[in-house]
Amino acid sequence: MWPDRRLLKLLKTEFPIVLAPMAGAMDAELVIAVAQGGGLGSLPCAMLSVEKTREQIQIIRQRVSAPINMNFFCHTPVEADPAREAGWKERLAPYYSEHGIDPQAPVTAANRAPFDAAMCGLVEELKPEIVSFHFGLPDPALLDRVKAVGALVMSSATTVREAIWLEENGADIIIAQGAEAGGHRGMFLTDNIAEQPGTFALVPQVVDAVKVPVIAAGGIADGRGIAAAFALGAAGVQIGSAYLRCPESLVSAPARIVLAHAHDDSTVITNVMTGRPARGVANRLMREVGPVSPHAPAFPHAATGLAPLKAAAEKLGKVDFTSLWAGQAVRLGREMPATELTRALAGAALVRMSQLAR
Repeated sequence: MWPDRRLLKLLKTEFPIVLAPMAGAMDAELVIAVAQGGGLGSLPCAMLSVEKTREQIQIIRQRVSAPINMNFFCHTPVEADPAREAGWKERLAPYYSEHGIDPQAPVTAANRAPFDAAMCGLVEELKPEIVSFHFGLPDPALLDRVKAVGALVMSSATTVREAIWLEENGADIIIAQGAEAGGHRGMFLTDNIAEQPGTFALVPQVVDAVKVPVIAAGGIADGRGIAAAFALGAAGVQIGSAYLRCPESLVSAPARIVLAHAHDDSTVITNVMTGRPARGVANRLMREVGPVSPHAPAFPHAATGLAPLKAAAEKLGKVDFTSLWAGQAVRLGREMPATELTRALAGAALVRMSQLAR
């Protein structure tokens, strides 16, 4: 028996396990598999068009009747800075030369769009059961429209102050994202990555500070981690890295090899991939340029200059310029179908909690 069933009642899932929305590493197939396993499937929409998002949700709805979480970014867009981008390309010039790429050739701008009226209209059309946000919450008018369709609203907090702000501004569920978590930091009231607590320190303090259910995220990849999260007062967990090597993920074969050989000290927080702090397995670029570089343009523009390098290296079977977003527990990931993994995680957690309760 789960010690806190509030999240289960809200989400209407079999298990209090939320698939982390991992943009670029997954699509509808992983959402479906986790939902079939009893967890909450999350579709990352920040890099998708309205049309592609609609298509993905329709695929999910055709295959499962489970609740769906649509996830969006809600950062404040920053205009591209030509001088900053030129300086970034100059820093990357040796890599362009190495791969025989013309640095002056036109490149499609990186797409990391914040939640807007068009996507809000799609939410109103598709009526997902849950809508989650990263980097705070959207404009109040848009948030009111999301809530009007009956969707539960979740968002990530990296500090207690952010958690309190989210509750006061309409979040129904808070995801407490510890520093161990892979991917972009959800921070929005600070940009100081040194201030982000670890999961064990953050979760109980957030639980004490808010009344809404709290989901623990960061460094959780097996039954022991799930049990620990509940011991800290969480009502559920969000897990991403453990699913990266599942057959349903979009992670490439070369990247899977790197992830399979990662250790507890293989990940770093970097800004060189997108311009915003995110945790991933260190690649060649991070080691030689970063991991944190003052030359990287603001989010998401750093990714624009890297796009040709990423494409060229991947054609050679290399991940030198590929984002390998993963958390510090990436070593605990397993190569097994996501449906089986979800059930295995839940089962192991329940066994562990029953042992601790004796």
